[in-house]
Amino acid sequence: MITMGVDIGSCSTKCIILDEDKNILAGNILAIGRSSAKRIGERSLEMALADARLKREDIQYIIATGYGRINAAFADRQVTEITCHAMGAHHFFPDTRIVIDIGGQDSKVIHLNQDGEVLDFAMNDKCAAGTGRFLEVMAQVLEVDIEELGELSLHSQKKIEMSSMCTVFVESEVVSLIAEGHTREDIACGIHNAIVERVLGLAHRIGIREAVTLTGGVNKNVGIIHAIKQRLGLSLNIPDEPQIIGALGAALIAQGHVQPPLHIDSRIRKITELIDDRQ
Repeated sequence: MITMGVDIGSCSTKCIILDEDKNILAGNILAIGRSSAKRIGERSLEMALADARLKREDIQYIIATGYGRINAAFADRQVTEITCHAMGAHHFFPDTRIVIDIGGQDSKVIHLNQDGEVLDFAMNDKCAAGTGRFLEVMAQVLEVDIEELGELSLHSQKKIEMSSMCTVFVESEVVSLIAEGHTREDIACGIHNAIVERVLGLAHRIGIREAVTLTGGVNKNVGIIHAIKQRLGLSLNIPDEPQIIGALGAALIAQGHVQPPLHIDSRIRKITELIDDRQ
């Protein structure tokens, strides 16, 4: 029994292939860039198959998730990323009760029970604040690579509060702070703190409970992890590769379709009802 999960996000596509023992046979992370979601999804799938030395017909079930999941015509089913991140986080860390997922275009906080089922969630998908896109814009203003921004923030010597969380207004504010002579380190720290305040605002809406697991590409940023630890005062579960957790969860859900009983349909129905209630 070999299954695949493909997470087509706004900035990158992630693919995971699992065997029947839930071992990862292959996986990849591809930047979308100027490619269409459909094209990059297909490319991700083909690369993972090549790495695992498998053919398309060897895959028994494929689940697509993420921002562009509707474009994955090759998938057997599309599932919301909320369910997939919950499943993936619970797989690596069974004690997870709160998942904090910060992606390129949205951020989510998900409350799980002891079985990894979604009980509640809060989501920011209407504004760039608290997302990877926000960090990208700020890195451009500071004239540093996005990969350097987190480490830069750890060397701050002075606390700076951002007065706005609107990307447009913060961009102007950062330009003013540079003109006033504030260091890039202090400004970077203020930017990270502002993002975390926005995300933890979502978390407080559904309640903070241990254990907390971080997923999503932005949680590869050491500055974000440091800011979350400082504010929560809790130890955090951090996967070696937080960016693949949604794809992993999708592959695990695919296994439930091939080899019940994981009660997959009831889990998906519950989260669909929760999402419908929010809209």
